[in-house]
Amino acid sequence: MTSVDHDTVEGRAALETGSPDHLSETHRMIQETARQFSQSVLAPRAAQLDREAHRALLTDNLRQLAELGFMGLTIDEQYGGTHADAVAFSLALTELGRGCASTAVTVSVTNMVAEVIQAVGSEAQKQQCLPPLCSGEWLAGSFCLSESGAGSDPASMTTRADRDGDHWVLNGCKQWITSAEYAGIFVVWAVTDPQADKGKGISCFLVPADTPGLIIGPAEDKMGQKASATNEVRFEHCRIPADALLGPIHQGYKIAVTELAGGRIGIGSMALGIALAALDTARDYVKERVQFGRPLADKQGLQWMLAERYTEMEAARLLLLQAATLKAAGRPFGCEASMAKWMATEKGNRACYDALQLMGGNGYVRDFPLERYARDIRVTSIYEGTSEIQKLIIARHLLY
Repeated sequence: MTSVDHDTVEGRAALETGSPDHLSETHRMIQETARQFSQSVLAPRAAQLDREAHRALLTDNLRQLAELGFMGLTIDEQYGGTHADAVAFSLALTELGRGCASTAVTVSVTNMVAEVIQAVGSEAQKQQCLPPLCSGEWLAGSFCLSESGAGSDPASMTTRADRDGDHWVLNGCKQWITSAEYAGIFVVWAVTDPQADKGKGISCFLVPADTPGLIIGPAEDKMGQKASATNEVRFEHCRIPADALLGPIHQGYKIAVTELAGGRIGIGSMALGIALAALDTARDYVKERVQFGRPLADKQGLQWMLAERYTEMEAARLLLLQAATLKAAGRPFGCEASMAKWMATEKGNRACYDALQLMGGNGYVRDFPLERYARDIRVTSIYEGTSEIQKLIIARHLLY
């Protein structure tokens, strides 16, 4: 084999597996474990989960993933976590996204909740919350930030936490909360100093699922990611002890901004996985589908569509790994995370659109998974900060 042939084979392998040579053995092991589970368990169940929002199947997926260590990937071993890093997290979410977006988003948000507790929680809070999250005793954690009037602008939230002796009393309503109906713990943001400047008087709290006054609304009837519950969460005179405060008083907005940046790596990685699954399906289809006496894969225009979309997703993968590597090293990564999420979700949406187009009418029917991929990926350019917000963040880093 010539050196050119060898390089071509190695390059093709990297594109198909997402495993560049610089990954560590631990990274490769986590990636391969996620890939095998995604192919053998998640993908065969994904269509049924989508059609039926089958909670029992989702629950089983999550429990198995907890046993494999995926519900606390970056959490220290002393709390039951895997003690991996953000690179491993990105690699795992990409593979899980290939198989089932509903499961992958639940894993992503639960890891996000665990991370914020590990980052700013007291030792007692870590001991109380992290082991049940990592082990699957609690199926999920929920991140309660968004409100009907405070989505892209969370500093405008109106949920209040008022001090009453040795308790806080929560009142307000959160919307679009992932996993709320089966979460074991809620990380909740609320205004604690209404007289403070915007964003300055917000604090963060831990609220167990069985707390009186915490009310979960019905699951939203969504376009995609149907098996992942998305609920309204109301707080009606919800009393929590003073030590439920998570992190410093009035510093909640800063905590939220930091954690959202990390969450964007997870959502971008999941979008990458969905897009790659769509492109792989379309690629295999055009190699088999014959029109005008020749396989569709022989048509240059279709070859170029695949070439462009796979190149964009490879760029997204490298941006995600860059952001994850910076985070793992303890360096600033907010701008890079926004770049990575924007690229992965926007170009991922385009990849799913073109993959469906390549399959024609077959892409539009439920006999094939393309229509599900197109629905599942759409929301990734909305939650964890819309694409427009990502561009604002990037622009601020460039200009100020």
